[in-house]
Amino acid sequence: MKTQPSIEKLYKFLSLEAQRGYDNGAVMGGLARMLENWATEARNDGLPEDLIGAVETRLRDYGRLTPKSRAEVLQGLWQRVQRSLKLPERMALPSPQPAAPARTEPQPAASPSPAAPRPASSPPAAEPPLPPEAFQKPVTAVPTIGPRRASTLARLGIHTLEDLLYHFPRRYDDYSQCKPIRQLRYGEQVTVVGTVEGVGVRKLRGGKLQVTEAVISDSSGKLRVTWFNQPWIADRLRRGMPVALAGKIDQYLGRLVLNNPEWEPLSKEQLSTKRIVPVYPLTAKITQRWMRRLLHEVVAQWAGRAPDPLPTWLRERAGLLPLPVALRQIHFPDSWDDLRQAQRRLAFDELFVLQLGMVRQREAWRQRQARPFPVEEPWLEARLEGLPFALTAAQRRALEDIRRDLASGRPMNRLLQGDVGSGKTVVAALAMAMVTHHGAQAALMAPTALLAEQHYRSLQRLLPQTTPDIAPEHIGLLTGSTPAAQRRTTLEGLAAGRIKILVGTHALLEDPVQFADLQLAVIDEQHRFGVRQRARLRAKGEQTHILVMTATPIPRSLALTIYGDLDISVMDEMPVGRKPVLTYLLMPRERERAYRLIRREVAAGHQAFIIYPLISESEALQTTPAAVEAHRRLQSEVFPDLKVGLLHGKMKPDEKEATMARFRDGEFHVLVSTAVVEVGVDIPNATVMLIEGANRFGLAQLHQFRGRVGRGGQQAYCLLIPETENAARENERLRALVETTDGFVLAEKDLQQRGPGEFFGTRQAGFDEARLRLANLLDVHLIEQARNLSQELIARDPSLQAPEHRLLKQRLAAFWREGRGEIS
Repeated sequence: MKTQPSIEKLYKFLSLEAQRGYDNGAVMGGLARMLENWATEARNDGLPEDLIGAVETRLRDYGRLTPKSRAEVLQGLWQRVQRSLKLPERMALPSPQPAAPARTEPQPAASPSPAAPRPASSPPAAEPPLPPEAFQKPVTAVPTIGPRRASTLARLGIHTLEDLLYHFPRRYDDYSQCKPIRQLRYGEQVTVVGTVEGVGVRKLRGGKLQVTEAVISDSSGKLRVTWFNQPWIADRLRRGMPVALAGKIDQYLGRLVLNNPEWEPLSKEQLSTKRIVPVYPLTAKITQRWMRRLLHEVVAQWAGRAPDPLPTWLRERAGLLPLPVALRQIHFPDSWDDLRQAQRRLAFDELFVLQLGMVRQREAWRQRQARPFPVEEPWLEARLEGLPFALTAAQRRALEDIRRDLASGRPMNRLLQGDVGSGKTVVAALAMAMVTHHGAQAALMAPTALLAEQHYRSLQRLLPQTTPDIAPEHIGLLTGSTPAAQRRTTLEGLAAGRIKILVGTHALLEDPVQFADLQLAVIDEQHRFGVRQRARLRAKGEQTHILVMTATPIPRSLALTIYGDLDISVMDEMPVGRKPVLTYLLMPRERERAYRLIRREVAAGHQAFIIYPLISESEALQTTPAAVEAHRRLQSEVFPDLKVGLLHGKMKPDEKEATMARFRDGEFHVLVSTAVVEVGVDIPNATVMLIEGANRFGLAQLHQFRGRVGRGGQQAYCLLIPETENAARENERLRALVETTDGFVLAEKDLQQRGPGEFFGTRQAGFDEARLRLANLLDVHLIEQARNLSQELIARDPSLQAPEHRLLKQRLAAFWREGRGEIS
């Protein structure tokens, strides 16, 4: 088969360059000069577009490389051409020759030789990796960055060379896949490349609104583009200028338009490359073109010598790219597949150090010894028979997990997660009874005095009737508002061992609180407590068993990351007889229907919550409802004959406690509140939960609100009112709450729609969540792969002492900020 003329020409020039020792002299003026005509010939010959792009990318910066890097680049490029076109072996390039003495000034010893970005299939860089500290140099080590530019980059969090390499693009424009204007469709998210035919600015609404309009054309048609209140764009666009625009195609008066797109000018060189172009996060005084040029320089100079912390066996087992290749491809990908592989490698790095820290913590905890607390089956069955209700199967499973932990001789470190109303308190009570049965003490810490009092009353009601050796006086309560005399008595009884179970708030952490023999610490709504607070409670005993509880259902992928160091028991079953809360989505114009329901329920002797997303209108934006103003209106206009209370986060703690206590005791018929009632409030008489501005809350949070009503066994109602009827997507999200009462289903939807920020705990877990630049906490497969390999690595080398793990140990320490305390 005859070789295409463009390939013959390329082979001739590259062979000559190899024979000359890679001196960039095969073409007059440098090898890049051949690109001017070669790309056109190659397209006429029908060569693949990605191959043409690869040749252009390699040769354009060829003259800036050292002879050694030139050899690697040309050899790698030609091998790709041979594979792609199935060229005969006789057309291999001559072997790399010793390079002629460099004509450029020598590089400093600590600085790597530059290397152009290469595809994942190219051979790795020949230069040895640099030590990690070389990448901690300030950005001013790059010749084109002075103090002023360094100060500007600092606003993006970029201070070092490593920060630059890890300043990843936020998206990519694929100029090889641009659609002709004639083929655009309404609603598409597109990148359009064309030429400016005209631009102007006009004023609307008496001059208050300025609209910049431009007409962009390509060979297939024209498109009108508009920007609102950005008149400076008209000064930047010039007739005849080639530009790229990215945005969503809209429609106006029957014609397709592009409103407020991102845009940048293009050179003819960029237009001809037709490659995937990175688009970076920017700040003031930095342009996309400057950032792209800077990153190209930094990637070429430094990525090839980045030290890879992953041992070779692990990288191969996971099917990951070498780090230098991944860094090149994440910035300047040769194809979408190369980009996906690079993103996968760098996301794996983040998840792996996260999981490695979790696994090390878990294994270290398991190596400790703790006092065992075995209980016989007859003893446990007698306790269960004394309960006024039968446990669900989920409660029995969780109790068995805890029983096994307490008998094991190793410290329990378990998370008990159960939906609202699933019965976590009774499981925790029985766990405490197992410990006190052997003469030890237990503590239960809650985030608020009101919740602590609720637990205290529950334990007073449950334990004495099921456990003969626990009397009401054996259970103490300690909060910030406990009277001094009672506090003194409680502390004395605790130190002497007369108080077997102490329930309280943060007050349990104070120094005067001394246990005689604390062996079990139960922490409710544990995300409300920081790492150090949990550690202080644990330190009140020796090798204390820990049980943490949460009423927020957690998706599996998030549980593996945030709580990867804990054993987890899931209670996904509701007690028999608990009626599901009936949930309805109402539009703002239907608000009176909600008020009628509240009046009906109050007339029947029940109570209602009305939740608002903001405290006052000063915080609000247009239609967003706020609690303080709504409370005044509801009391004076809507429910003048009822008592309406107000609760919000700016009230003092004792004011909030007093308000909730009055509502619990029936002094208020209706409580207007912000999200402070989300967790832990138990008002058995409340049967209506009305949520205004429901679209401003996540599904998990709305589910928590819903769980505050119907706790007394009566039929309860949850009414959702969004800010507007027109937000179809948001209102569709709210309908998921109408369709299911399964908190785990809603939590998964919330994670997909709103991201992990809706969930608690990552900032408290001991690592910096901002370090997760690429990791997707929905990617259960990659998370589990990282977890399995981290477990295998710790089994091989628990302390990471092997030489091949030295870099990984350093990376782990930096990620976890060692010395900050426990993980969870």
